[in-house]
Amino acid sequence: MKARAKILSLALAGTMIVSAGVFGTMAYLTDTKEVKNTFTVGNVSITLDEAKVNLDGTYETDQDNRVTANEYKLMPGHHYIKDPTVTVEANSEDAYIRALVTVSNADAVTEVLGDIFEDEVITELSDEWDQVGGPVEGEGTLTYEFRYKEVVTASDTDIGLAALFTGFTIPGAVDNEGLESLAGMRIDVVAQAIQADGFADAGAAWNAFKGEST
Repeated sequence: MKARAKILSLALAGTMIVSAGVFGTMAYLTDTKEVKNTFTVGNVSITLDEAKVNLDGTYETDQDNRVTANEYKLMPGHHYIKDPTVTVEANSEDAYIRALVTVSNADAVTEVLGDIFEDEVITELSDEWDQVGGPVEGEGTLTYEFRYKEVVTASDTDIGLAALFTGFTIPGAVDNEGLESLAGMRIDVVAQAIQADGFADAGAAWNAFKGEST
């Protein structure tokens, strides 16, 4: 009698354990939420051009005809139009802008014309740009760095910056020998842009700049 009671008690205990397990599973409270993110890609884009001119440095048609290269015939005492202008294209991010001006045949240029910026060979340098340091010497070249003073803020339209300068003049004191030594002189301008976001200032941005285009 006692043995049957013990078996019945164990059976009931087993049933209770199973039941507790079932009820425990059914008692879980659950919920699910989801957040979906959409990512777009930022962009910094610029153009650089200058007015199309004749060999004597006068406008070929009008100043609205823009090109990326010109040729000049040098004469003493003559002024030539050259107005390198950077445009930050629509929908670019906030950006720092700089221009590198490289003069070739540098030894002859320095001997005949001096420093083309300090000695006013380059005319009407814009006060919206700052020269950074002195020229950097290369193989027969001198390169000057200029930075646009302000961060160019994002816009849904193109933003044309002030021309870096508007022209150059060959001094009237240059004689035939000096003029001949200037043959092959080039004044090349390269414009560069880098995002402003993520940098404390322009110096930090340009120190990080490696020259890649995206």
